[in-house]
Amino acid sequence: MMSRPSLSNHSRWNAHSSARRSLGVALVALAFISLTADHLSAQFVVYDAATTARNAVTATLKEYLYQTQVQQHTKIREMARRLSALTSLRKYSLTDVPRWRTHGGDFFYAQPYNDALIFGDPTGTAFVDLSLALVNPSGLLNRLDAVARRAVEARLATVNLADATAIAGTHDTGQLRFFGRKSELPAIDALERDVIEPSTEQSTTAVLDKISGASIIGAKQRQARVQLLTGMLEQLLIDSKRTRDTDAAALDMQLVTWRDGRAAAEAFRAGTGDALRTWRQP
Repeated sequence: MMSRPSLSNHSRWNAHSSARRSLGVALVALAFISLTADHLSAQFVVYDAATTARNAVTATLKEYLYQTQVQQHTKIREMARRLSALTSLRKYSLTDVPRWRTHGGDFFYAQPYNDALIFGDPTGTAFVDLSLALVNPSGLLNRLDAVARRAVEARLATVNLADATAIAGTHDTGQLRFFGRKSELPAIDALERDVIEPSTEQSTTAVLDKISGASIIGAKQRQARVQLLTGMLEQLLIDSKRTRDTDAAALDMQLVTWRDGRAAAEAFRAGTGDALRTWRQP
């Protein structure tokens, strides 16, 4: 049989266990004290004047930027508010807007040319079919002397210039009318509806877009006006040339009469006298 441990051994074992527990408690207490000391040391306030001044300036600048953005937002909202909030914009609309009108009715002999005035005619077929044809004078001009040929060629050039001007003017007028009815009038109507639209608020971009659209339409109308004025100027130039040629022909005849009148009269008198002297009754 095994013998039981003696009392003295049991006492020594209890004492050893108590010492171990005391050592563990002491270590835990030291660790707690160490952590508490670190925490307490972090609570001390450290003042840095430069850092404080920099943070104060940053905070002031951010507050100023914030207030500026608030004011800008308020101003933009006020700019976006339509004038219709105070008055009706319908009083600015035109009640009788000029239209791109056409020549109505039936024209039995001039219907193709009327269509050319409405839609355009780049080849000039309608004008040529409507106008009196000019005989080709190439073979006949060779029979004339230099002076007579120069006079006839000047008159032929006037006719050709008049034809070219009339063809170009007809086509330009037809194209302006066609595109005016097709594109310009719908754009004007749409812009007018948007401008007098009764909402009290719209964005600044929308208002600027309407102003830009009106500027574009105005530029197109000015361009069309310039084209029409150009056609009128060309026609006036042709009329001026025709008048000038007529005056030049009359002056040439007068000058030739003054220059060769005496010789022509002498030749006429001599020929008439000779005819009277040599004439016999058949």
